Amino acid sequence: MRRWGLGIAVITAWGIGCGARVEPEIPRAGAPKAAAVVRPVDDARLRAAADEPQSWLTHGGTYAEQRYSQLRGIHEHNVAELGLTWSFDLASDRGVESTPLVADGVFYVTAPWSIVHALDAATGEHLWTYDPKVPRAYARQICCGVVNRGAALYGDKLFVGTLDGRLVAVDRASGEPVWDISTVEADWSYSITGAPRVVEGKVVIGNAGADLGARGYVSAYDAESGDLVWRSHTVPGNPADGFESPAMELAAKTWTGEWWRAGGGGTVWDGMAFDPELRLLYVGTGNGSPHPRWLRSPDGGDNLYLSSILALNPDTGEIVWYYQTTPGDSWDYTATQPLMLADLEIEGQLRKVIMQVPKNGFFLVIDRETGEFLSADPVVEVTWATGVDASGRPIEGDSDYRHEAKFIKPSPYGVHSWPPMSFHPGTGLVYLPVRDMGSIYGADEDWEFIPGYWNTGLDVVAFATSAADADLSIEAYLLAWDPVRRREAWRVPHVTAFNGGTLSTAGNLVFEGSADGRFVAYRATDGVALWESPVGTGVMAGPVSYEVNGEQYVAIAAGWGASFALSGGEAALEAGVRGGGRVLSFKLGGQAAVPPGLPPRGPVPVPSYELEATDAERQRGMALYSEHCTVCHGPMAVAGGSGVPDLRYSTAQIHSVFSDIVLGGLLVPAAMPKFDDILEPAEVRDIQAFILGQAHAASTPEIPVSP
Repeated sequence: MRRWGLGIAVITAWGIGCGARVEPEIPRAGAPKAAAVVRPVDDARLRAAADEPQSWLTHGGTYAEQRYSQLRGIHEHNVAELGLTWSFDLASDRGVESTPLVADGVFYVTAPWSIVHALDAATGEHLWTYDPKVPRAYARQICCGVVNRGAALYGDKLFVGTLDGRLVAVDRASGEPVWDISTVEADWSYSITGAPRVVEGKVVIGNAGADLGARGYVSAYDAESGDLVWRSHTVPGNPADGFESPAMELAAKTWTGEWWRAGGGGTVWDGMAFDPELRLLYVGTGNGSPHPRWLRSPDGGDNLYLSSILALNPDTGEIVWYYQTTPGDSWDYTATQPLMLADLEIEGQLRKVIMQVPKNGFFLVIDRETGEFLSADPVVEVTWATGVDASGRPIEGDSDYRHEAKFIKPSPYGVHSWPPMSFHPGTGLVYLPVRDMGSIYGADEDWEFIPGYWNTGLDVVAFATSAADADLSIEAYLLAWDPVRRREAWRVPHVTAFNGGTLSTAGNLVFEGSADGRFVAYRATDGVALWESPVGTGVMAGPVSYEVNGEQYVAIAAGWGASFALSGGEAALEAGVRGGGRVLSFKLGGQAAVPPGLPPRGPVPVPSYELEATDAERQRGMALYSEHCTVCHGPMAVAGGSGVPDLRYSTAQIHSVFSDIVLGGLLVPAAMPKFDDILEPAEVRDIQAFILGQAHAASTPEIPVSP
């Protein structure tokens, strides 16, 4: 059982902020234990990763990022014999998004706060842990949880990006840092949540931060020294400062006004792939800063290269070609989703393609050599666009919310986000987690850029209260899509959104974890469920497979939390799980018991703390809460089972020091930032009154409380 504490009772209680519990000590075992001999992961080994299925050497399994394993020891006829063989506690109840890596008998996994663990791949025995010591106050500088999606291997080093924007090289054998450099440009709220990739001796990493205001770029660092080799920006800066490249000069013609003051956006926070034969590096770019185009580029324009797939020269970072998935994006429809390379026969011709399902709802197939558009098909109901024309440009529908709020599909969560998809060359199908949901979009016409602050430019009250104004029902499912026939092959429904990524294997299997705490093996050809195991928490990340001493393993890093669990409210609660990060590895005949999950919270208690407030004060508190607190604590003060507190459960003790927490930073060590630079005492009191009102409404629903 975990024990929590900081030496003062108030910090052990439910509180307020992006985190009000202290993460427990990471399990240590003195000096690092002896591991298998470290064999360098060089360029040749990475290029031939598909021929080394006993390992999982890079984020997507291979440079093509297909997440397909050639191992067939576990197959459709014996998968029912699968059982847990070992598990490892990640000592965190925050969201877990990591894809593990496996090389030379060692299993590497990243955890919340960018912590890295090395384990024995056969037994789960702890070998070493590296903690980059990210300041807990940095929780205010991020969008969607203190998550990390994975590491990279090259030579004798492991590389990890940290939440506070550093890139760190760690010795694979000992876990000791070798070099540690900052990747961020001054004056912007950058972070790193994505996994690096290594391409020809260069560690490639992007940054997140567009929701707070940032200028996007992707950087390459020398793997041995940590020196910056090149940096390629994705949106233009202030023209008065000159342009870094012809691509930026071209892009500037598609922007108007003074977009650079809020950064512009276009951050590269997840998807990448590499074709070593074409020598092209592919990256996806994100949304604008702020989101509505008219607030950042008042006279319109496509705003290149927001929400785009870019093909880069890996030597220089120069943009070779681009395809913009959502021109002039106003809906947070990032194209940072996983990118996948394949060779497909299309209309009788073998084409080298890149595939993606970005947030905007279309399954895209692009020629990866030239950038030629091949096809785009909606995988769910899409209302922001009526289709895609022959050139590949989406045709906008009734989706301009400049003058009035509108219900639009997809929602800002997107049809598909970072949970990875996989491709099975035997079936020709792509398997991905899909969510069909919409949202109320409204613009904040009073928005002005405040550095280091939430800068979406959206009407956050409209978004937070949209459940009362529109049908926010969610249909979520595992989708098998045929990219050649351009149609659905099969689907399996899920309980709620944000289910895990997928893994395909030569055993005619597809593995996926679910938001409601299951790990399932489906038959790849028809989607029939052949095996499942509880995992004790929700699963969002993608599984991997590897082999040790002739035995195949399938492993998953699990832990409910992050974006949807933080801000999804009642919809996220439908998962019926809570956080509790762990790694679980399965093999045929495994007999270990799955660790139990965290217990459910139970009913909201009637608040014992009294605070006199008017309806008008609670209404102001709702607006302030929606603007400052929703991103971590959920809409209308309903947390979705993530590792941060549901504020309706706050004790009288917490309420008695509420202002000390929000303005004085009492819980900064527990990752609850302070807001004394943006909130006044009277505003904090209104927020508190709103939270207490919501607690009363939940504990005594027969008594209405305004708002």
